[in-house]
Amino acid sequence: MIFRSPYPEIALPPTPLTPFVLARARERGDKPALIDATSGRTITYRQLDESVRRVAAGLTARGFRKGDVFAIYSPNLPEYAVAFHAVSLIGGTLTTLNPVYTVDETAHQLKDARARYLLTVPALLDKARAAAAHAGVEEVFVFGECDGATPFAALYADEGADEGTDEKAINGTSDGTGDAASNELNAPQVEIDPAEDVVVLPYSSGTTGLPKGVMLTHHNLIANTLQVQACELINESDTLVCVLPLFHIYGMVVIMNVGLYEGATIVVMPRFDLETFLKILQDYGVTLAHVVPPIMLALAQHPSVDNYDLSKLKTLFSGAAPLSEELARACSERLGCDIRQGYGMTETSPAIHLTPLQFDWSKYGSIGQCVPSTECKIVDVETNEPVGCGQEGEICMRGPQMMKGYLNRPEATAATIDADGWLHTGDIGYCDDEGHFFIVDRLKELIKYKGMQVAPAELEALLLTHPSVADAAVVPVADAQAGELPKAFVVLKAGTETVAAEELMSYVAGRVAPYKKIRRLEFIEQIPKSASGKILRRLLVERERAK
Repeated sequence: MIFRSPYPEIALPPTPLTPFVLARARERGDKPALIDATSGRTITYRQLDESVRRVAAGLTARGFRKGDVFAIYSPNLPEYAVAFHAVSLIGGTLTTLNPVYTVDETAHQLKDARARYLLTVPALLDKARAAAAHAGVEEVFVFGECDGATPFAALYADEGADEGTDEKAINGTSDGTGDAASNELNAPQVEIDPAEDVVVLPYSSGTTGLPKGVMLTHHNLIANTLQVQACELINESDTLVCVLPLFHIYGMVVIMNVGLYEGATIVVMPRFDLETFLKILQDYGVTLAHVVPPIMLALAQHPSVDNYDLSKLKTLFSGAAPLSEELARACSERLGCDIRQGYGMTETSPAIHLTPLQFDWSKYGSIGQCVPSTECKIVDVETNEPVGCGQEGEICMRGPQMMKGYLNRPEATAATIDADGWLHTGDIGYCDDEGHFFIVDRLKELIKYKGMQVAPAELEALLLTHPSVADAAVVPVADAQAGELPKAFVVLKAGTETVAAEELMSYVAGRVAPYKKIRRLEFIEQIPKSASGKILRRLLVERERAK
């Protein structure tokens, strides 16, 4: 049985991503598009359009060409959108990196993606330069100014800025009052095939294994922008807060691109801090906040919430990790706002399901209905045969938002997208007789720590480099604050039984980003494996649940 969306089909325009997203930017003129929450620095829609064109021209003047890869290794800033869309406009591909990555993690992604340029911030420059040198990156740019990197403003100036150009808006020091450019700009003309050309290359572990480059085309992102827009999530009168990272597909598409396409104002935060977040909600009159369950938990329980006027907040939208009914109800009652949630993957650009605007609390726990132009089916995990309403199985999908494949990983692509074009999500769920989907379990190995992906295979490989470790397996364990924590099961080599769990956890922590750290560790005599040697993580997960 195939389940379809209740919404009308979408029609994909024959245009690339940036002309689509910024189609009405000039007519929106001086309306704020992006505001820096820290300084109040503002980029209007007109400035955004003109800045994107200037930076695109600057990149072209330096020899950046269609198909080249440009990496962004930075926390959230308004200029993130300028860099993103400048690269997109001239047919480049963006690979976005988590700013908490270590040098080795950053170098691995840069090398795998074959990044030509890297853009970062002064605080990350030392790590960025070390990673860039290891990966063969040609040039490192920096927002602002810092010795050892080319200022991002240099790209803006390469096009030939006139007296009306506010270069400070690009290097991160503008007060927002200047005009990005007073003259008419002509962006470089590049022939782009929206259906085939890859515009972003975020990294995801998918359903198993190490992080892989997810090839998303212009049409993939346009499709998902239209699909989310059709579900009436954002409108032109909204003020959004963007605290979720722009390197992540959720922030990149559901907040940045959908928000700019709709003409909303986006207040950008570089990192989450509860008091700052609440003050922004109050001072900017935020109407829609995209969050993850750990932020919802703080909003539901922390006493500081009562010190702020959040009366303008109409909707909290939760994604990236499961949200309990109890937590959703607690937030809704405390803040007096609607709660909506969605479900998706990096591989699906990301949204597959969204809860409807007029939400029925009797459906709570649902991830919603299929977004437009999306087909879903539930298949038996043993036979791979479709099942009907109310029956559990793996959720599979097809639609225009589905990735082109994994970069240079044909086997991984084939393991995720079957011969009939169905993408297997690795999540277990069911669909009721009204088309609402519910997730009940997960087949895939991925761990979700505060909405961030943690690949067990990556942590296991690191543990095995320790001289005392003979074997290891990593699984998720439930946690009220984080959603899930990585827990390791370790078999020690003979004669090393005195090694402490803390030593092994510290060993891993020094080699990965903080969110990937092993939070619990248990010694075990043997790791359960199949006859072929595959780790049977489900047995370990069931063991944890039995406790």
